[in-house]
Amino acid sequence: MGLRANHFHMKYLPFTLLLAVYLFSCNMQEPIEPDPSEEEDPKEELQYYFPPTSGNEWESTSTNELEWNEEKLQELYTYLENQNTRAFIVLKEGKMVVEKYWGRTITDDADFGPTSNWYWASAGKSLTALNVGIAQEEGLLDINQPSSTYLGNNWTNLTREEEDKITVWNQLTMTTGLDYEVSDLDCTEPSCLNFKAEPGTQWFYHNGPYTLLEKVVSQASGLTYNAFTNNRVEEKVGMNGAWISSGYNNVYWSTARDAARFGLLILNEGRWENEAILQDSSYFQAMVNSSQELNPAYGYLWWLNGKSSVILPGLPTGYNIAVAPKAPSDLFAAMGKNGQIIDVVPSQDLVVVRMGNAPENSLVPIIFHNDMWEILSGAMNL
Repeated sequence: MGLRANHFHMKYLPFTLLLAVYLFSCNMQEPIEPDPSEEEDPKEELQYYFPPTSGNEWESTSTNELEWNEEKLQELYTYLENQNTRAFIVLKEGKMVVEKYWGRTITDDADFGPTSNWYWASAGKSLTALNVGIAQEEGLLDINQPSSTYLGNNWTNLTREEEDKITVWNQLTMTTGLDYEVSDLDCTEPSCLNFKAEPGTQWFYHNGPYTLLEKVVSQASGLTYNAFTNNRVEEKVGMNGAWISSGYNNVYWSTARDAARFGLLILNEGRWENEAILQDSSYFQAMVNSSQELNPAYGYLWWLNGKSSVILPGLPTGYNIAVAPKAPSDLFAAMGKNGQIIDVVPSQDLVVVRMGNAPENSLVPIIFHNDMWEILSGAMNL
């Protein structure tokens, strides 16, 4: 146990040092608060634009119309290109304001563009959160039921009594209590899933229990995970992505425009035009607000800005910072390895998408994310 613990802490020591630099650089500043004059419910006043579910048509709004700072925008584009970005999209009220591409495709056989696919990494977790909510709304599952209801007995290496305490809700909130001091956090084999703490008493970004949520949905619905996603979400909003297996993981791939469509669906609280993709408003609100007290910056597989503290991936304890101090406080985000980001900002009616390779000197996207927002906020005069 001692050797394993030492190995674990040494593994994340470089990240801890990098985080210290981040804490100093952001100087503990509070996130940008929404303008009180804009706090009335935009859903009552504003009808978002939704692009057609087929074809390439997407209405746009120019940065000049919005009176954004062009000099700051150019600074942002240079920064993004220098940080290995492939795609960057900004939607305002559903309309395309910025759509930029750089570099080459993942196979390096063409320039990256609107039809190029890229991996979402852990940003795909937020799509899974939506799928779970849809499955529950249809009566296929109940997130408060033991996970063994859908995964069967012995999906972990726990006793039957211990295993039955873990619910689907625990999987959604990263509070299963399963041991994170293991050689492979992606492993979904029962031998990798051992007891460490009572469910709900420990928060750790553990990928294995998350990945098994896909099996929960598949077992409950009788469909493959790709089929469920396509039937319940993709066909209805015009997305054309796919889940592709990679080792223990199941990674979602799509174009940046598909990611923007997903962000727009979430900005409109689960509705695409007049169709409710997710009608359960209580689940939606739980998904994009603090799901537990251990890590208030985490909902149901969504990262939440403007909270008093955050526990970051790979670390067992929290820090008294917001996810992105330079961004609007009501921002919530789907975020993945190497800077895959889908930001939703209700107070500004914004969706921001970034796809690409790892930003320079960044182990996780939090530092890059904040720096990106510092420039973007200046460009939008927030």
